[in-house]
Amino acid sequence: MPRTIAEIMARADELADLTESEDDPVGVQRDGAPVRALRAAFAKRAEVEVEMVAAVESARAEGYSWALIGSLIGTSGQAARERYGIPRPPVVARPKSSVATDGPAEPLRIAL
Repeated sequence: MPRTIAEIMARADELADLTESEDDPVGVQRDGAPVRALRAAFAKRAEVEVEMVAAVESARAEGYSWALIGSLIGTSGQAARERYGIPRPPVVARPKSSVATDGPAEPLRIAL
């Protein structure tokens, strides 16, 4: 199930509060520092991902190849293009019908 960064961070806050409360469902009070550290690490990673997207877009705008970009981020050019390239809607063929048409049917494009 896809989640937004805000939803994940809110859940991390809930879990941190839960581990520090006396109402812990398992009856054990825990130190919430590891959960707070995990939340902070996630926030940093999200910020870096935003920077990565901007850097890749800038490199592509300057004409650098996907192969070079992939090598700089530790992956193949194909994997870099799949992750950071412009998403293209899949082409889905329309089902054939018994009704005659004036010409070939155009493929149905579905945006995800």
